[in-house]
Amino acid sequence: MQDNKKRFPELLSPAGDMERFYKAISFGADAVYLGGSAFGMRAAPDNFTFDEMKRAVAFAHENGASVYLTCNTVPMNAEMKLLPDFLMQAADCGVDALIVTDIGVMTLAKKYAPQIDIHISTQAGVTNYLSALAWYELGAKRVVTAREISLEDIAEIRAKTPGELEIECFVHGAMCVSFSGRCLLSNYLTGRDANRGDCAQPCRWEYYLSEKTREGQYFPISEDKNGTYIMNSRDMCMISHIPDLVKAGISSFKIEGRAKSAYYTAVVTNAYRQAIDGYLNDPSDSYVPEEWILQEMNKVSSREYCTGFYYGHPTENAEIFYDGGYSRSWTFIAEALDYRDGRVYLRQRNRFFEGDALEVLVRGARPYTVTVEDLRDDEGNCIENAPHAMMLCSFKCDKPILKDALLRKAL
Repeated sequence: MQDNKKRFPELLSPAGDMERFYKAISFGADAVYLGGSAFGMRAAPDNFTFDEMKRAVAFAHENGASVYLTCNTVPMNAEMKLLPDFLMQAADCGVDALIVTDIGVMTLAKKYAPQIDIHISTQAGVTNYLSALAWYELGAKRVVTAREISLEDIAEIRAKTPGELEIECFVHGAMCVSFSGRCLLSNYLTGRDANRGDCAQPCRWEYYLSEKTREGQYFPISEDKNGTYIMNSRDMCMISHIPDLVKAGISSFKIEGRAKSAYYTAVVTNAYRQAIDGYLNDPSDSYVPEEWILQEMNKVSSREYCTGFYYGHPTENAEIFYDGGYSRSWTFIAEALDYRDGRVYLRQRNRFFEGDALEVLVRGARPYTVTVEDLRDDEGNCIENAPHAMMLCSFKCDKPILKDALLRKAL
C-alpha cells in the first residue's frame, strides 16, 4: 500500500478499462476502483488484466492516487478455489485495497494478501454502527454503506465507530431498485446473475399487464399512453450537497459507473473535483458549487436526478416513468492530441462539421467555446466534416487547447 497522505474527503471514481482509468486520474480522482478478470460486480466492461492493473497502479501512485480492486461478488463453492491465486496476483500488482462482500473472501484476503487494506462493499448491506464495528473488528479498514440509509444514519455510524474506520458512500450515479444490488430478477428472467456481476438490468425494462384469456393484449400499469417503468429508479446526484456529506463524516465520495464511458468518467470526476475543492476553500454550510459546475451534470447521459435515501425515504418520485433510457443533450465529439502552429489536432469520437461550435473541457477550468474552421484530415486535405470514428483530423484555432482536453457539442 502506498504511503501518500490521503485527502479528505477522498474523491473515488470508477474505471472500466484503461482509457477510463486515465481519464479519472487526469480529471482529479484521488482514488479509482476497478475490476479484474473475475469476482467484480461489473462483468460488462472490459475490466483489467493483471498486466494492465500493474500499469494502472504504477500510474496512480506516480500521481498520488490509490487503486481499489473490486472483489465483491457473492461467490459460490466452485469459485473459492480460484481466489487465492487471484488475490496473490492482485497483491503483486500493488493495489491499495480490496473491496469485498463475502466474509469467506475476506478470510482468504487476510491470508493470501495480508498487506492490502480491506474495504467492505455496499453489497454487504451495512446499515448500522454495530455492523460497521463488527467488520472493523474483523480487520476492515473501510465500510461502504448501503445506499438505503440517510445522512443522519451515516452520522450515527460515524459517531459510534472508531475514527480509524473509514466510511465510503455513493454520491453520484445509477441507483438500484433492490437492496444494495441483492437482486434475483436478472437470474430469473435471463439466467444472468446480478450477484456475480452480470446483471441484465430487467428493472429498467418497460412492463405491461396481460390477462390470461386475452392473448396479445397488453394493459399499461399506469394511465400513461407510453406505459410505465415501475422499477426504473432515478440516478443519484449529490453535487449540490457537499457540506451535508462532509458533516455526516463521510471519508470517501464514490461515483458509480464502471460501465459508463470515458467521457462520462472525465466530466463527472472533474465536476466533483471542483465542487469538493470549492468547499475546502470555503468550508461553510451554505456552500454551493458554481453554476457551471452544476451544469456539467446535464452534459452527460443520465436519468433524471434525485438524492436517493440521504434525506429520508423517497416515498414520492422513487421511480421515474419516462421512455426508460437515458436523456442526453450533449455529445462527445473529440479528444485533443496536440496543439501547434495555431491548429488543434484531434481524435474524432462523433461526427462534426466545419462551422460547428464546440465546447472545450479541461480540468479545473470553466468550459469555453471554439468554432471549427479550416477542418482537415490527417493528410492535410480540406474536409467538410469528420464522419469516421477515431479518425485523426485538425482545425484552425486561435486559442491553445491542452492535450487530453475533451470537445463536445450540444445536440
